[in-house]
Amino acid sequence: MDSPLRLISTNPLDRLARTIEALLVVAAAPLSVAELAQATDDDSERVEMALALLSERYCEGRSGIVLERVAGGFAFRASRDAAEACARLFERPVERGLSQAALETLAIIAYLGPCSRPEIAKIRGVAADSAVASLVERGLVAEAGRERGVGGAVRYRTTPLFERVFGLESLAALPRLDDLAEDAEGLRDRLLEVAEARAS
Repeated sequence: MDSPLRLISTNPLDRLARTIEALLVVAAAPLSVAELAQATDDDSERVEMALALLSERYCEGRSGIVLERVAGGFAFRASRDAAEACARLFERPVERGLSQAALETLAIIAYLGPCSRPEIAKIRGVAADSAVASLVERGLVAEAGRERGVGGAVRYRTTPLFERVFGLESLAALPRLDDLAEDAEGLRDRLLEVAEARAS
């Protein structure tokens, strides 16, 4: 008589789930369903079924790692219970706290990007060079071409790492500007004002 472990190992969907699990562990960035289907040489529908199995297996409160849909794909992250211990073990620049200036700059780029340093400085009311350089160094923003005209300023956009760090499936998952709490400097109002001007 076959053991329960042998029965599990011969289940084709479970075998596919284990392969996908391995791919997500070794991947440096989130993988989309299409990428997983190509890597496993299987169809997207079965990949989604296997991901559903993994989501049950690796969910918050049940496992130390959690499968999440983020940055247009799927990736593992530490559970909330384990996050503090992981932070002590791995101190990476992107995980260190961001300054208020960097957070404001990141919000402007996330909501209005791609945008240039002069545009960011105009919205914030102060120079943005240091904050942008810090975000580029951490891999949260990247160059996205230049403004039109001779000597056009470099424009910046957020990266997939930004979406992953902040747990966003895409930029569309950002909170609505109207729902943001107004901070002491009125950044929300300035963002709204520029967003409305661009829309008109």
